[in-house]
Amino acid sequence: MSYKKLEIWQEAREISIKIHEMSLALPKFEQFEVAQQIRRSSKSVRSNIVEGYGRRKYKADFIRFLIIAQASNDETIDHLETLYETKSLKDQLLFDSLHQGLQKLGRKINNFLQAVERDHNSNQINEPDAEYYTQSSSNEDQVSSNNFPEV
Repeated sequence: MSYKKLEIWQEAREISIKIHEMSLALPKFEQFEVAQQIRRSSKSVRSNIVEGYGRRKYKADFIRFLIIAQASNDETIDHLETLYETKSLKDQLLFDSLHQGLQKLGRKINNFLQAVERDHNSNQINEPDAEYYTQSSSNEDQVSSNNFPEV
């Protein structure tokens, strides 16, 4: 299996492209400030998923890179909120769409991280068939290890 088949990587890729496009339309004075930062943090999410996946045989490394991806996603949310609050990003529909996508991705990374922590072993890496989050706050309602295909 390739990291490209990971749903979290696919979503991180899609969001990083949208963030990149949005950032190029920001006012000129933002191009060397928050625009660069938000592009870097959004691309860091997907890159850390890839690097963690590449080290997946080492559980601690895999988890560490997923945590970094989660932190970069949070950083991206903060940059996006800053752009909107300072009115550098004025398109509320675009803001809402990106914000919701980043929050959804954050939940999926978190639940994937929990699945790796719970079910990882050195011989197989599994990814849930279903989405990595539920609306319920109960851990019992989240993806069970029975839904994991062998890789």
